[in-house]
Amino acid sequence: MIDEFKALNKFDAGNGREGFLYSLPALEEQGIGKISRLPVSIRIVLESVLRNCDDKKVRRKDVETLAKWNAKKPANEEIPFVVARIVLQDFTGVPLVVDLAAMRSAVQRLDGDPKIIEPLVPVDLVVDHSVQVDFFGSAKALQLNLEMEFKRNRERYQFLKWGQQAFKTFQLIPPGIGIVHQVNLEYLAKGVQHSKIDNREIFYPDTLVGTDSHTTMINGLGVVGWGVGGIEAEAGMLGQPVYFLTPEVVGVHLTGQLREGVTATDLVLHITQMLRAQGVVGKFVEFYGEGAASLPVPDRATIGNMSPEYGATMGFFPVDQESVTYLRATGRTEEQCAAFENYFRVQKMFGMPRKGEIDYSIDLELNLADVQPAVAGPKRPQDRINLPALGETFRSLLQKPVKEGGYGMKDVDLGAKHLVQLNGSPPSDGDTPASDKNGPSIEPGEERNKAEMVNNRPTPDTAKELRDSAADPFHHGESRIGHGTVLIAAITSCTNTSNPSVMLAAGLLAKKAVERGLRIDPAVKTSLAPGSRVVTDYLDKTGLQKYLDQLGFNLVGYGCTTCIGNSGPLHPKIEKAINDYDLVAASVLSGNRNFEARVHQNIKANFLMSPPLVVAFALAGRVDVDLSKEPIGKDKNGKETFLRDLWPSLKEVRDAMQSALRPDVFRKLYRDFADQNPKWNEIPSSTGEVYQWDEKSDYIHEPPFFKDFSMEVGKIDNIVGARALGIFGDSVTTDHISPAGAIKATSPTGQYLVSRGIQPQDFNSYGSRRGNDLVMTRGTFANVRIKNLMVPGTEGGVTKHYPDGEQMSIFDAAMRYQKEKVPLVILAGHEYGTGSSRDWAAKGTKLLGVKAVVAASFERIHRSNLVGMGVLPLQFLDGVTAQSLGLDGWQTFSIGGLSDAIQPGQRLTIEIENQDRQKRYVPVKLRIDTPIEIDYYRHGGILPFVLRQLLAK
Repeated sequence: MIDEFKALNKFDAGNGREGFLYSLPALEEQGIGKISRLPVSIRIVLESVLRNCDDKKVRRKDVETLAKWNAKKPANEEIPFVVARIVLQDFTGVPLVVDLAAMRSAVQRLDGDPKIIEPLVPVDLVVDHSVQVDFFGSAKALQLNLEMEFKRNRERYQFLKWGQQAFKTFQLIPPGIGIVHQVNLEYLAKGVQHSKIDNREIFYPDTLVGTDSHTTMINGLGVVGWGVGGIEAEAGMLGQPVYFLTPEVVGVHLTGQLREGVTATDLVLHITQMLRAQGVVGKFVEFYGEGAASLPVPDRATIGNMSPEYGATMGFFPVDQESVTYLRATGRTEEQCAAFENYFRVQKMFGMPRKGEIDYSIDLELNLADVQPAVAGPKRPQDRINLPALGETFRSLLQKPVKEGGYGMKDVDLGAKHLVQLNGSPPSDGDTPASDKNGPSIEPGEERNKAEMVNNRPTPDTAKELRDSAADPFHHGESRIGHGTVLIAAITSCTNTSNPSVMLAAGLLAKKAVERGLRIDPAVKTSLAPGSRVVTDYLDKTGLQKYLDQLGFNLVGYGCTTCIGNSGPLHPKIEKAINDYDLVAASVLSGNRNFEARVHQNIKANFLMSPPLVVAFALAGRVDVDLSKEPIGKDKNGKETFLRDLWPSLKEVRDAMQSALRPDVFRKLYRDFADQNPKWNEIPSSTGEVYQWDEKSDYIHEPPFFKDFSMEVGKIDNIVGARALGIFGDSVTTDHISPAGAIKATSPTGQYLVSRGIQPQDFNSYGSRRGNDLVMTRGTFANVRIKNLMVPGTEGGVTKHYPDGEQMSIFDAAMRYQKEKVPLVILAGHEYGTGSSRDWAAKGTKLLGVKAVVAASFERIHRSNLVGMGVLPLQFLDGVTAQSLGLDGWQTFSIGGLSDAIQPGQRLTIEIENQDRQKRYVPVKLRIDTPIEIDYYRHGGILPFVLRQLLAK
């Protein structure tokens, strides 16, 4: 039992149980730091560092550095954070399970026991990213969409089902149950975890990382966790720490209370705008004060959820009585609730801190009474618009130049409306616009992960599948559409559907609208996709679902849907009208992201808002309107009806809430998942400890990471005579390196798939084929927008092969160099690898034969991912770039000073030899930043490192 600081103490875990914990107050008594003044989020991380201090992975110095955290100037040190569990969604989770399966195959080849490959911490994978809104507005929509989802994703699901039975610590929550972050909040999170070590029950805070940026939703419950890349999640799964730089913590002091008519959504949009303006990227944000204490957990979770939108690593609320009340209300056991409360009390971390009790890096104030009803958009989540100003803002944006965030339209006639006849028929191939348009436009200074969010569509729209279906996906009738017409209205996303107050408000508003005889135009694609089946239960119990149904907000599925761009096709005639008349049409959704083309590739204006406002704007049918003054529509007697006539009072919402949340409902709906989804049981799947790889599959393929694996650890050696595979400029994103979107038929991947007998309309996306290295390696550096400076004036994945100078695709050149046994390097500018952490950006680089990446600077996660794959990251010294050195691809590169004795951050030298045999010597900094990373690099990456450790045991 590790107890480096003699801090292991006994405590009463409640219900007569004796527990042990690593005491933070005991650490403070030893004079190691003013721990009671630290932000609560930092203390929870400190507990993990203290508990795991073994002087190898976690050093004594790590504990002391964090315990002495300096609010105004945090140490420039990486924290080794060992988390209690991992959550995955299916889109990012499939490649992780593929890697685990490949490790088992490798162990079997070495005559070992494949069962030693097992996640060392609990892993939960929730299948939520694959359901699409193909069918809507009918009682059968849920069933039809589920059938379509299972048809499209059968191969991926067969594989996940194998994983479910093969790994003990791996829990799979099948499709049709809910959205990962809401399931985490309502079911998976425990508050505190415990495990038996040397016959003692050790208790510790529930902490996690997830492979989805909105993992931060769980911060609302007082649980520390955030989103990471796949390679970091794999490391965490296999017992390695997740490393991150000691953060600043921004304290947001909340006072006052929300006014009548203001929702949690209005509050989170206010906070997103405020924190974006402050600049909190890479920082922890901690909310505290009596205003924070007054918010129920679902409101806190909504605020935590949108951390990626305001740019913070976390949006954390400390644990208090409200947190325990929520666990009880959602059906957690009495034992669990008691342990949660007692643990945090003993650690002196229970209760909402008040002003002046904690030292923060930056102090901000927000009076909740200042928050007004609002929406955000039309292109960014931080662009908040007060509800009365929406009409006028939209009208001015239509004509504003694109550079200033507008649409650059000339001579706009807002009155012009175009008649569209919506007669039902599934689209024919000619009707459906191609989605391989020129990709999203990224303006300078925009979120770097915008391209990722637009392209990250697990499910492409395919006309063929809809034609093969017997049901008609579209509404009939006729409509007139123009600029500002609402064409998609979606109550979607865990951000808001986890919050009963706003969901019930939407139901109450629908009830009043139906009673007055209001209707929604047939051109509006309406959908309700909650993050949990609990929502359906309380909407049914309160009798409100039938009113939502009458307006067309029928249940379409339990998954992310519209929020991640799985909004499904619009009627082909609507899409044609948008393209013919260049319309700026609108979507309204209760989601968290609204980059252009994210929700639907033909809808340019997307507004985030609360669920009741989604219903209101669907009824109004347009966004160029001031709903505080203008009518929503006319009732059955021809009388004008206003938003104020339909808006439910706080009392009405509270009365409905009384019957909504019942612990027994949560207990009933969160058990025996397989029995609750018969379609999942129908999927055949292989069994056994080792996966039977199927060479016929083009979705799941055994990756070559362990092809020639042996117990022999490699030696770190100089890289000699390397050629440049690509020379890139600044801000090359992970989406440039490894795209997630459409596959071009002319690309190496497209040609490969055609050679496998797959037609272009069935290519699907790179994202959906992430479990197949043969697709993903060909897709590396294949983004149509990437510019290789070795081939000036071109775009896309092309390079020149030297010494012959022949132009070819990057993949073909890499394969030719592999035959010639020539090592490769990538040269790049500043911020190499920005954007979302995408593990295939590092995996693909490795599989192309790249030994080192030399850049002017790196994005944090991509740098660690490169080391995690055994690729050497090197950084030019200030002011030096490939351009300043005049490099064009003719040169050869040798990297000296590499041996087993290298130190993190040391200087190395690159010898650059020109065509004429002249040599130059350029100093660079080794960007292996921690001692453990040297081990990873020597072993050829994190996976071989862990595999050898497990086999050695």
